[in-house]
Amino acid sequence: MKADGHETIRQAIDKSLAGEASPQEERSLREHLRDCAQCQEYLSGSSRVIASLGGFSFDVDPGLQAKVLSSLKLRAQQLEAKQPSRRRIVWGWMIAFVLMVIGSYIASQFGGVAAGVLDLQPMQVQRALLAFWVVPSLCFWLLFPLLPLLSAGWTNRKGRVL
Repeated sequence: MKADGHETIRQAIDKSLAGEASPQEERSLREHLRDCAQCQEYLSGSSRVIASLGGFSFDVDPGLQAKVLSSLKLRAQQLEAKQPSRRRIVWGWMIAFVLMVIGSYIASQFGGVAAGVLDLQPMQVQRALLAFWVVPSLCFWLLFPLLPLLSAGWTNRKGRVL
């Protein structure tokens, strides 16, 4: 068998030892192992390693273990508290939408006044409002739900703001 075929069989051996091989993989593995001494040796070595790891253990100070677990729970609670709730994000998004609509309406009303004072065509003022008020407001509104995620990117691993 080619070297890459042996690599495939070795992967199948690893899956089999982990209990993740399908019945078809198990059958083809048994058939190959009958004739291949190299793969039989790999299976034997892998089985010995797994058997020796099964007996590997060490004692941990119960106080240290409790301290580590409490630290992990506290950190998980801190991270959960920092996460904005979905409800809060939705409310913020709706408020931003209402403010965008109201602001756009007010700007369009003052646009007519500005057109008269500055001797501009109303169409020019409408285009300017569209370009400089409505489109940026709409873009900001669409990005508003992402702000908590983006702001989380500005903190380092210890939770400090960069």
